Order: sequence, then structure tokens, then C-alpha cells
Amino acid sequence: MNFSLQRVIFFFLIALGIQSCVNDIQKIKKITFKSTDPDEKTADLVLTYTDSGQAKIRLIAPLAESFAKPNKIIKFREGIKLEFYTKKGALLSTLTAKYGEIDELNGSMFVKDSVRMYNTVKKQELQTEELFWTRKDSVIFTNKLVIVKTPKVMLYGDGIRAKQDFSSYKFIKPKGKFDLD
Repeated sequence: MNFSLQRVIFFFLIALGIQSCVNDIQKIKKITFKSTDPDEKTADLVLTYTDSGQAKIRLIAPLAESFAKPNKIIKFREGIKLEFYTKKGALLSTLTAKYGEIDELNGSMFVKDSVRMYNTVKKQELQTEELFWTRKDSVIFTNKLVIVKTPKVMLYGDGIRAKQDFSSYKFIKPKGKFDLD
């Protein structure tokens, strides 16, 4: 075989090899991407919202998954913890749940499954199975069964509306007997 023919064959094989190494991104997405997959994942998330240099709210989650479509939603499938702080930066209350979602477009949050909110100043605890929060009025609420425990009494009812820091609240349908001193 002549030297120039070997060269042509060699360059042809190199060109063929380079051509075969090109990946079509659309084909890869079809194989590896599911429409139910999140657009972003964050592990061990700690996010602090501050105002004038003071912590106001801290969000802690082992896993946060962001979805851009159809709505901009962040899901916390492995649990969520929120800490609310006073104007002076002291811890006022905490909220925990096994699942949570933040709807960024509507400015709302939904938590469910073993929801607990504890006000450290008043030493009162709220327990329910689901709770909603709206940024517009900074109120938490639910229509589900709610139990509120204080150092002196245990109150319960269907539904509650409260300030986001759980410093004050109102039952929608209170139930049970209450002993007034």
C-alpha cells in the first residue's frame, strides 16, 4: 500500500472517530431527563432571611428540590424547619414538619405531616397535620384538627389562624371543656 493511501485512510478513520464522539444533548435529555425531576437540588440547605442585619427567619432542610414548571415551587420531601426571630435577634418560635412546599409565585407555603410549632417565649406548642402560610399577611392557618399546649392548659379545635411567629392565635372552631381559674 502506498504511503499517501495510508495517510488518506488514517485521516478518514480519525474523522470518523471524531464524528462518532459527538453527543446530541436533546437525545441525552430524552434518555436521562424525566419531566417529574427537579430543575435543581440542594442538600443540607440553611437559608437565613435578614432585615437590617438581624436574622428574621431561618429555613433549614436536608433536601430542597426546585421546580420551574408549571409553577415555581420548592419541595422539602425530607422535612423542613423554620426558626422565627425577634427584632433583637432572639429565637422566638420554631416550626417543623416532615414535608413542605414553597410556592414562590403566590408567596405561600404549605407544610404537612407531624407539624409542630413551638413559641419559646410563651412555652406553647401547636400540633396539626397541615399548615399554610401566606407572605402577604404573615399568617399561618389550617382547617384541620389543631392542639395547642401551654404550661397550664391543652386547647384543641378545628382550624386556627395565628401570627407567623405563633405569638397570638385564634381557633376557628374550638372544642372541648375548659376550666377557667
